[in-house]
Amino acid sequence: MNNQKPFLVGITGGIGAGKTTVSKVFSVLQVPVYYADDRAKWLMQHHPKLQKEIKSHFGEASYFEDGSLNTKYLAQHVFGDEKRTSLINALVHPMVGDDFNSWALEQHVPYVLKEAALLFESGSYKKLDRTINVTAPKAIRINRILTRDPQRDEDQVRQIIQKQLPDKVKNGLADYIIKNYNHHMVIPQVLKIHKELTSLAR
Repeated sequence: MNNQKPFLVGITGGIGAGKTTVSKVFSVLQVPVYYADDRAKWLMQHHPKLQKEIKSHFGEASYFEDGSLNTKYLAQHVFGDEKRTSLINALVHPMVGDDFNSWALEQHVPYVLKEAALLFESGSYKKLDRTINVTAPKAIRINRILTRDPQRDEDQVRQIIQKQLPDKVKNGLADYIIKNYNHHMVIPQVLKIHKELTSLAR
């Protein structure tokens, strides 16, 4: 293939919906996946300009002496406050967007996936060619999270869900919907979307 930019596809889903699991199915099909949330953490620790901005707005305590993120401090003093959360997102999301675009240019495939929890909430979906929302009923998602993360309680999980856009809104914005619950088989849904995206991208 030539060095043309691949088709950019976003994949998201509310906490516990299974977007990471579904992304791994795409990976088996040789689709490169950019995990935006993991990459954001990496950039916060390794991008000098971003580190400087975070320290400037939220204090030197945002980092330990070895340069690693003080996640406990950020959770208490930044992510617990709506205005501060919006501010740190405004610093981090554009950096992630630039990093994703650079990464995408290095992938010589018809399309790539950007996996992100706040794809619609952050507005980053507007810069993508297509989007996928992974969906599951709230009760199933809560049960999955409590099983996966025993340190969380149900109230915490419900608070996280409350801060995310409801599936009804995300399904309306998404180009594709993958149902990840009960009798719905994920692999046939992924294969159908993969075939369509490969065709569109070419």
